[in-house]
Amino acid sequence: MTRPRRLLLAAAAASTVVAASIAVIGTAEAASTLGASAAQSGRYFGAAIAAGRLGDSTYTRILRTEFNSVTPENEMKWDATEPQQGRFNYTNGDRILNEGLSNGAKVRGHALLWHAQQPGWAQSLSGSALRNAAINHVTQVASHYKGKIYAWDVVNEAFADGGSGARRDSNLQRTGNDWIEAAFRAARAADPAAKLCYNDYNTDGINAKSTGIYNMVRDFKSRGVPIDCVGFQSHLGTGIDSTYQANLKRFADLGVDVQITELDVAQGGNQANIYATVTRACLAVSRCTGITVWGIRDTDSWRGGENPLLFDGSGNKKAAYTSVLNALNAGGTTTPPTTTPPTTPPTTTPPPTGGACSATVTLNSWNGGYVANVRVTAGSAAVNGWTVTTTLPSGSAITGVWSATNTGTSGAVSFRNVAYNGQVPAGSSTEFGFQGTGTGPGTLTCAAA
Repeated sequence: MTRPRRLLLAAAAASTVVAASIAVIGTAEAASTLGASAAQSGRYFGAAIAAGRLGDSTYTRILRTEFNSVTPENEMKWDATEPQQGRFNYTNGDRILNEGLSNGAKVRGHALLWHAQQPGWAQSLSGSALRNAAINHVTQVASHYKGKIYAWDVVNEAFADGGSGARRDSNLQRTGNDWIEAAFRAARAADPAAKLCYNDYNTDGINAKSTGIYNMVRDFKSRGVPIDCVGFQSHLGTGIDSTYQANLKRFADLGVDVQITELDVAQGGNQANIYATVTRACLAVSRCTGITVWGIRDTDSWRGGENPLLFDGSGNKKAAYTSVLNALNAGGTTTPPTTTPPTTPPTTTPPPTGGACSATVTLNSWNGGYVANVRVTAGSAAVNGWTVTTTLPSGSAITGVWSATNTGTSGAVSFRNVAYNGQVPAGSSTEFGFQGTGTGPGTLTCAAA
C-alpha cells in the first residue's frame, strides 16, 4: 500500500494455520507462471505496481512474465488524479493502464473514494460540497478509463475496526449514510462495463467488521444498488483465520464476485503454507475470480522488514512462490461464472398518500457537465412518496441517477423516490442526485404521492 495505516495483523495465537503439504505437479501438466496457472481456471493472479518502478528491469521482467492482472498502488487514487479541484492528472494512472493492457493483463482500478489520500482541497470540504465533489470525481475518473478497467475498488475501507460492525467516521461518511451507494451508482453510470467492488482489510474471517460489510452488500443487492464484487485485502501475519474460506463463500452466496486484492504475508515458518491456504480457498469458491499480491519483491513492499511477498529483493522466487504455483496447478479447473453488471436499478412504486414537499438543488458544474444534489423536504405532514419534476435546458441530458428513478433524460423530466427514501417525516429531508451533460436544471417542483 506504500502508505501508513493501522493494521491489525492476524496473530498465530488468535488464528488457525491450515498446514498442508504442497502437492508437486508433473512439469508436463503444470503451468509455469502464476498468471498462466490461474488462467487455467479462468482466474487472474495479479500484482499491485508502481509507475516509478517501471524503469527497473528486474521488476518489469517479473511483472510481464508472472502476472495477468495489475493494480496501481497509488496512481489512481484521489490525490493523484485530481490534485486540484476540477483539474485531473492521469499521467501515471495511464502508465499503469498501458503497462497492463500492452501485456494482455486485466487492470483493476484502485480506488475511487477513500477517507485517506484525499487531496488537501477535498479534506477542507464538508457536507453537500464534499458530496458533490466526490461524485464528480467518481464520474470523471471512471469516465476517463471507461471500457478499459476490469474492476474498480469504488469505495475503500469505509468500515471501522473493532467489534461494532459500523461505518468508519470520516468526512465522506458525514455527508450522509448513502454516500457509498451514491458512489456506486455514479460509477455504474460512468462505466457500465466495469465490475464495481467494495474493498476493505481485517475482513479475513467471519467477524464483526466483515459482517457489517456483508449486511451492507446484502442490502445493496436487495435494492438493486449496483455492486458486483467485494475485495478482501488479506494483509496477513503468521496465521490465517479458520473461517477464511467460509467468509469468502458467504459473500459469494449473495451473488457477488469475491477477490483477494492486496495479499501479503509476514515471513516466518508458515508463510508458504498461508499463501497456499489463501490460494486454495479462492479456488474452492467458484465466484472467487482472482488474487492480487501487494507488490512484487520484498523490497517493494510497504511492510518494511517483514519480507511478505513472493520474490526476494533480488527477484528470486521464494518458497511461498512455489507453494502458490503448486496450489494453482493442483486447484482444478472450476471457472468462475461470467456475469454482466446491470445498467439500471429496478423501478419501485412509492407508497400512496402523504403531505406537501419542496425540493432544492445544489449544482457542481464544469465545462460540459454537472452533478446535481437534490434535497427533498417534507412540510408540516409526513411524506409517504414523492416526485420531483424539472425542465432541463436545451442541450442538457441526464447520464446517471442515484437514490431515485427517472422518467425522461432531457427536456421535461421527473424523479420518483425508491423504496428506502420515500417516507420522509414532517420537517425532515432526504436526498437524491443525478449527473448530466450541458448545464443543470433551475427550478424544481416536488409533489407528494
